[in-house]
Amino acid sequence: MSIEAINEQLLRAIGVGVALLDMSELRLRFFNDTFKEWFPDIELGQQLIDVFPAIEATAVKQALEGEGQFSSEASFRIRRRTMTVALTISRALESSEPVAVVVCQNISRIKELESMIDSYSMMVERNTREIKREKEQVEKLLLNMMPRSVYDEYKTFGVVMPRLYDSVAVLCLDFSGFAQTVSDQDAGVIVSELNDIYTAFDRIGDQFGCERIKTVGDLYVTVAGMPDPSDHAVQSVADAAVRFVRYLEKRNRSHPIDWSCRIGLASGSVIGSVVGVQKYIYDVFGPAVMDAMRLRQFAGPMDIVTTELFAEKAGHDSTLMEDGEVDLSNAEAVRLMRLLPDSDKGA
Repeated sequence: MSIEAINEQLLRAIGVGVALLDMSELRLRFFNDTFKEWFPDIELGQQLIDVFPAIEATAVKQALEGEGQFSSEASFRIRRRTMTVALTISRALESSEPVAVVVCQNISRIKELESMIDSYSMMVERNTREIKREKEQVEKLLLNMMPRSVYDEYKTFGVVMPRLYDSVAVLCLDFSGFAQTVSDQDAGVIVSELNDIYTAFDRIGDQFGCERIKTVGDLYVTVAGMPDPSDHAVQSVADAAVRFVRYLEKRNRSHPIDWSCRIGLASGSVIGSVVGVQKYIYDVFGPAVMDAMRLRQFAGPMDIVTTELFAEKAGHDSTLMEDGEVDLSNAEAVRLMRLLPDSDKGA
């Protein structure tokens, strides 16, 4: 077998088509069998643009006369498939005649792989955006369920250790006649109303450094002084309570449903922890929570009830309630006081 035949077989094996052109008219003077397989109707004497219509003859001539080489890519249909070749036309430097060598390498598979990589990259990018969005939604949900510091602990370690907080102020609120309101109104109306009210309460609480812990139906619980201790925890929940009452009074003047809250305020120790394994929630419980719950029961519509000591620390004007004394979690009898919202000029 001759060297030329061996070279021809090698070129066929690696999918390379070779042809010769005269440089004056860019007509084919020779082509190998690979070229013939790609273009069954090809004949000697045809111009290059007959084979590759997308290529401009002027651009090829200018490149050959200048740098001596022209490179491009071309796609064409072959047996119902699209084939792409990398086309290089080089001037034959040692030839006595002005000819150029055309080398075409089949890069269809490379293009397919590039397309697959691009598609995969787009899919990965899309999935990354979706994961990021879902992560942000989960983070937002968890931050609605627990304080930021607790969330950071859970995100870092996967668990939240129960903690005892010694000096925390607690506000417990519910609505007078809530059961009757629910029975008189459509469920969607009740949910919409509570959503507006609790959203406003959250914003007011944020202004005074309070952290809403939970809502259960008409029960709303917020605290101050945890997880970071605060010397103004009592004042914070008292100010928030006053603003809650004022907000409802203003809202009732422009809405068809009247909402009358009852509020109990207390201070003391609480335990904070995530409760549950699958359907978990951050919760607080302990003496201060029980005292605020109990005091709330002595409140009338739009009343804020607390102890005498709490009222003194809060710095709000208050009046002694006629109910007298009551035993709280420490089993000591304390006098009940009613905070006066109208006295809070700073709110």
